[in-house]
Amino acid sequence: MKKIKMGIIGAGVWGRTHAFLYKEDPRVELKAICDKDENKAKTIAKTFNISNVYLNHTEMLKNCDLDAVAVVTPDFAHRELVVDCALAGKHILVEKPLATTREDVQAIVEAVNKAKVRIMVDFHNRWNPPFTLTKESIKNGDIGEPSNAYYRLNDIKWVATDMLPWAEKSSILWFLGSHSVDSLRWLFEDEVEEVFSMSKSGILQALGVNTKDIYQTILRFKKGYIATMENGWITPNKNPCINDIKFSITGSRGMINLDLSHSQMIDRITEEKEDRPDILVNHFVHGKAKGFAYESIRHFVDRLVDGDDFYVSLEDAVNTTLTILSIMESADSGKMVKVDYKY
Repeated sequence: MKKIKMGIIGAGVWGRTHAFLYKEDPRVELKAICDKDENKAKTIAKTFNISNVYLNHTEMLKNCDLDAVAVVTPDFAHRELVVDCALAGKHILVEKPLATTREDVQAIVEAVNKAKVRIMVDFHNRWNPPFTLTKESIKNGDIGEPSNAYYRLNDIKWVATDMLPWAEKSSILWFLGSHSVDSLRWLFEDEVEEVFSMSKSGILQALGVNTKDIYQTILRFKKGYIATMENGWITPNKNPCINDIKFSITGSRGMINLDLSHSQMIDRITEEKEDRPDILVNHFVHGKAKGFAYESIRHFVDRLVDGDDFYVSLEDAVNTTLTILSIMESADSGKMVKVDYKY
């Protein structure tokens, strides 16, 4: 069987995750790693025995024989990389979101369509077992006709202050809100018509990170569904989990509630600390990568092998970005904003 020749742009924490999964997959030949930080790139190359190291993505695309590229860079740094990969004829897996401006969306879509390559954005919550069970229950009619939903997806302060050196160039809406919007669109099988949002600043600014603390958003969908969405970067650092996740959806004949922040399946207590280790998102069992955040990456490879459609379409990725841009506009203006799907 011919192996898929993969390259990775971005040698951060999640770039390492991609490398681990591609190296583990017998259908993939991991050929190249690219990052502006030579030390980071060489470290991943050494760890995963990657023969080609590049500091410039254009050099990688020009000189390395690749079938596909994973773009694992900060959210605001996708446009040039994705466009260049597409025009070089490479299939693309890009970390969420697709882009952070309407102009970037347009440039990416035009390049992908022109080059006739395949692209998927890594909205891995579609592989999250409690959410997939919720999706199946809705489709089976268990709760009747959906009516409204509430989704809280927050991070502890450490993510913005320490984990992401580029946090102030981004937003909690891009980092987590993109998952929230995509999940709601997916569960309702509908597009957002209008949004109203409010934001608050100050806590992170006092900690040296100039970005919004939190957004509270109401979304009205075209079929009349209503959702409330909370995304913040100010959960206290002592929270047992990095993420603070609550979800509920109500229908005409029932409801489903998810509490994924404080699972009591495992509570680890030592003399130094108490924590609840992640056994859902990303973890390892007998040296193998497990967890739903890995399954979306595997899915990308699966679909390149069998040619079937990606579970996340380009339209999904585009419409999620355009919805978030409308949420930001609403928070800035204090007004209800209709989502503009033109780009």
